[in-house]
Amino acid sequence: MVMKSLSIAATGMAAQQTNLDVIANNMANINTTGFKRGRAEFADLMYVADRAVGVPNMLNQAIIPEGAMIGMGVRTAAVRTVNTQGAFVQTGNALDLAINGNGWFEIQDPNGNVFYTRSGAFNLSETGQIITLDGNLVQPVVTIPIGSKNITVSSDGTIYYQTDTDPNAVEAGRLRLVNFVNEVGLEPIGDNLFRETQASGAPVPGDPKEDGYGSIMQAMLETSNVDPVKEMTELIAAQRSYEMNSKVIQASDEMAAVVSKNLR
Repeated sequence: MVMKSLSIAATGMAAQQTNLDVIANNMANINTTGFKRGRAEFADLMYVADRAVGVPNMLNQAIIPEGAMIGMGVRTAAVRTVNTQGAFVQTGNALDLAINGNGWFEIQDPNGNVFYTRSGAFNLSETGQIITLDGNLVQPVVTIPIGSKNITVSSDGTIYYQTDTDPNAVEAGRLRLVNFVNEVGLEPIGDNLFRETQASGAPVPGDPKEDGYGSIMQAMLETSNVDPVKEMTELIAAQRSYEMNSKVIQASDEMAAVVSKNLR
């Protein structure tokens, strides 16, 4: 029994270490544009029956109403991405775009790999195409002629520009958003990018402001949805849980020492 309590408490410490890692990552990304906080989810491990439930008693005269099922600890079931809306901050940059509502920007890297992001900090390439800070193309590809000015993006994603020779706004193209049946099934890969998985389902493209899709806000960025007060509260709770599990290990070790001493 002593060894069992040692292993059970060890699973608790391991689970809280994972919890601390997730909280630390949340706090490290508190100022990361479009970052979505993670939350560790836990599940209990298998149970061992010291006394089975629902079986006849020793005299076979009645059914045992309660058993003695001993749990073997806890495990990390998942680290869930919490896709709640972050706050908006005004930047004044015409190509800083925020999604107000549901949807993801679709991004393609130079190798043709497709990713998805909520970070709309965009720039223009040397050929006038809209790209991310890492040089990945925003899909669908929209090209704005070199020397254009007064770039505007409407709430439905339509992009306009003006030139020195023509004061009228010219339409360059329209941004597209995608949704997923199961957003939490997307795989985070870093650089504010997520990748489609079988769990997320295939992307469902749509235009901004369509039913089920958010609108575009120009010269704005979506900030991280990390709440520092909440993270600090959860950090303290995780630390206390870690300490309590370590106390269980200490107590189990002391009990084992007593047993060992008495056997000499």
